[in-house]
Amino acid sequence: MKRGKSKAKGMKGSRTESLSRGPQKKYLKTRPICKVTFRLPSAATEGASRVDLVGDFNQWIPGKTPMKRLKNGDWTVTVDLPSGNQYRYRFLIDNSRWENDWFAEAYQPNPFGSDDSVITV
Repeated sequence: MKRGKSKAKGMKGSRTESLSRGPQKKYLKTRPICKVTFRLPSAATEGASRVDLVGDFNQWIPGKTPMKRLKNGDWTVTVDLPSGNQYRYRFLIDNSRWENDWFAEAYQPNPFGSDDSVITV
């Protein structure tokens, strides 16, 4: 599946509204930390048994930030990210297939001939 927002436009209901906003951010008042909830729709995973969030914030190490499958088949994880930074990330599905965030704030080319999703907190 290609990255972009075209898939979300075809979805119906309140789920589309929450997904179309991309990663959800919650800034802490007491520390310079942002709690970011990443979500990957089930349509992107095609029956996957495992999805990992991999990026600058975890040294791109698979398995370091596993995602949890929700009852509806979507995958989610919340991470604490230091505020005032920009991070590249991607989803690794079953240790074999990379997927971008369909609702990322931006995309930047990587050295492997594809793009990384980008979030700024």
